[in-house]
Amino acid sequence: MLNEQFNTYLIDSELQDGSVSWQSPSNIALVKYWGKKDGQIPANTSVSFTLNNCKTITELSFSKKENNNQFSFEIFLDYEAKPEFSPKIETFFKRIESYVPFLKDYHFIIKTENTFPHSSGIASSASGMSALALCVMSIEKLHHPDMPEDYFNKKASFLARLGSGSACRSIEGDLVVWGTHPEIEGSSDLFGVKFPYAVHQNFKNYNDTILLVDKGEKQVSSTVGHNLMHNHPFALKRFDQAQENITKIKSVLQSGDLEEFIKIVESEALTLHAMMMTSLPYFILMKPNTLQIINKIWEFRTKTKLPVCFTLDAGANVHVLYPEACTDQVLEFIKTELVAYCQNGHYICDKIGFGAKKL
Repeated sequence: MLNEQFNTYLIDSELQDGSVSWQSPSNIALVKYWGKKDGQIPANTSVSFTLNNCKTITELSFSKKENNNQFSFEIFLDYEAKPEFSPKIETFFKRIESYVPFLKDYHFIIKTENTFPHSSGIASSASGMSALALCVMSIEKLHHPDMPEDYFNKKASFLARLGSGSACRSIEGDLVVWGTHPEIEGSSDLFGVKFPYAVHQNFKNYNDTILLVDKGEKQVSSTVGHNLMHNHPFALKRFDQAQENITKIKSVLQSGDLEEFIKIVESEALTLHAMMMTSLPYFILMKPNTLQIINKIWEFRTKTKLPVCFTLDAGANVHVLYPEACTDQVLEFIKTELVAYCQNGHYICDKIGFGAKKL
């Protein structure tokens, strides 16, 4: 069923050609989304930090064509043609065509690059699909220059969700909620919304150092993993747990309670992977070095009393989260004790960001 609020204005398609570019960040969920309903609707509410340095940069060139019976596009990643990505883009275009019906009027050249390894658990689909959705919206805005910014962002998030669920959380920042929740004003299953309450100073300028345990592609895609929640024996309890954790973290983000923040975030990360390990078929995305790093972080926190914690996405890499005030001590700890567990010693220093930018 079409969502009428996102129907495209009537277009007099005189726009012949052009090019638009956006950079869009990845995000890291604090309360995780794992499991979805038809139409890319989340089974539970999630909330994420928008990142700053881990991003996708996408240029979308378009030229008018005579035959508008089918989609026409080429895609390049890091300047190399990637025809294997075509089915995913085709699926995305099919899902959003009703809302942006000019897609078949143009031939598109999609040039995209990441500032981080593709498909290694740093949500490349989130940054990639949100960047592409923003480019599509920029073309719509070329037809309608008076489009309000809030509508532009909301529809971009709505479209991005149809490409990759978590992509709807990458349009804005610094904290974004996706999924309807009775205690989050304005929350929606259809798009992400900025966390609508005052956030304590403890969570301003928060840091996320990403330890690259495994830069290879995951052996099980997130799409497959989400689908395995349909008949999961613990699914309903998990969804209830996530809703309860949204209530808890809403209070924590306002009060600045770092100890409770750590409990929620680490529990959510481990629960996400527990769902993977107890699905049928079951699978494990963590690596031995993931566990080594987690134990080292626990030891360091016990010894120093610093509020440093970890979270995981759907992969082996570890996101080390900590307040800005702890930066020097935590980075020294990472360099001296954790780098040894990273693939080729690689890690990425990131922090909270404030959403996508038009280039």
